[in-house]
Amino acid sequence: MKKLKRRVIDYSFFIFVSIMKVILVKISSILLAVLLLFSTFSFTVEKHYCGDFLVDVSFFGDAQDCAEELGEEDCDSPQVIQKKKCCKDEVEKIEGQDDLKNSIEKFDLEKQQFLVAFIQSYKNLFLAESQQKKENIHHIPPKLIKDLQVLHEVYII
Repeated sequence: MKKLKRRVIDYSFFIFVSIMKVILVKISSILLAVLLLFSTFSFTVEKHYCGDFLVDVSFFGDAQDCAEELGEEDCDSPQVIQKKKCCKDEVEKIEGQDDLKNSIEKFDLEKQQFLVAFIQSYKNLFLAESQQKKENIHHIPPKLIKDLQVLHEVYII
């Protein structure tokens, strides 16, 4: 009874490990695809300052000016200009990767020949052999009355 329980525990652990392996492979492939996607994005961060104070930050559009709060005439007045420049904009552009494309034209002739030879030599290595010759389908093997190898003491080593 203990052996049966042990086998059931071993079998259930094997199933758990195989399921976890499949889940881990799927999660890691999704994470790598998302990483590749985000590494190719490029975006712009625009910041708008009024004096020394950050008024607005925009990731996708234009940052709002402080002219709405102060009024256009306040930025042009000599008193504000004498203190500091009234408004300034900072734009940071973050570029994504752009060199993910590979082409066979980048390979020289020797690398192309090696790649073709490698693919041709290993093309059928991982295919399952579904065609097995079954020549004796209609012939039934004879019934053995005695084991002839034991009778004649001939053993295959």
